[in-house]
Amino acid sequence: MDRRYNVLFLCTGNSARSIMAEAILNHRGAPNFKAYSAGSVPSGFVRPEALKLMEQARLPINGLRSKNWYEFAKPGAPKLDFVFTVCDKAAKEVCPIWPGQPMTAHWGVPDPAAAYGSPEDVEKAFRDAFMILDRRIGLFLCLSLSSLDELAIQKNIDDIGRR
Repeated sequence: MDRRYNVLFLCTGNSARSIMAEAILNHRGAPNFKAYSAGSVPSGFVRPEALKLMEQARLPINGLRSKNWYEFAKPGAPKLDFVFTVCDKAAKEVCPIWPGQPMTAHWGVPDPAAAYGSPEDVEKAFRDAFMILDRRIGLFLCLSLSSLDELAIQKNIDDIGRR
């Protein structure tokens, strides 16, 4: 199948986890995937610790910004194939819920922006979140594209059956 999949990573503040996931997938998943990120209550900035990690991993950071998820609900927004929430329910964060047709999944990742302690402790929290996201995205990319198309077709059939 020769198509591109649009993936949205959602979290609350869109300052670290979802932005790192966007950068990782755009780098590792090109040209078959285009990633975006957004938050239900965006902070309005990208955490410098996240930017530093992405630069160290040699990921492009140009154009990364904290944005509201409503940008992806407007007319003319990219049609989304997958939406992954990356908030951490264990930390009692409220995860945004994406309505509509894309396949959705929850990838709970502890929020490094909520980390406190020494600078080394905060750096470790960001590094741990980055590694978790990188591993999950790597596993996601191991799925065959034809399997993704079959999942999407089955989901659409299931959705039609529920109407």
